[in-house]
Amino acid sequence: MKNRLLLTSAFFVFVQIPAQAQVTLDVSKITCEQYLMDTIPFSQYVVMWFSGYYNGKRNNTITEPDAVKKNEEKVSLYCYQHRDATVMDGAKNVLGFDK
Repeated sequence: MKNRLLLTSAFFVFVQIPAQAQVTLDVSKITCEQYLMDTIPFSQYVVMWFSGYYNGKRNNTITEPDAVKKNEEKVSLYCYQHRDATVMDGAKNVLGFDK
């Protein structure tokens, strides 16, 4: 009886754990408006992702946290002025990644 109660209790503990939904984003379609208003999950990491993406394209494996912060500020300013643009376009234009 005691084992059955423990087994049932353990079962209910595991059943009640909610499954987390997997979220995917097409980063190339994130607008500046979405970025500024935090309407996308993990928006604070978007510029960090772009930094890694573009540095990877350039085969650069070194990152400078202060530079990433300054780049985030530049992209945020661009987005504030161009809310309909994509964040990817902002990063390309402001940070010179399109060259």
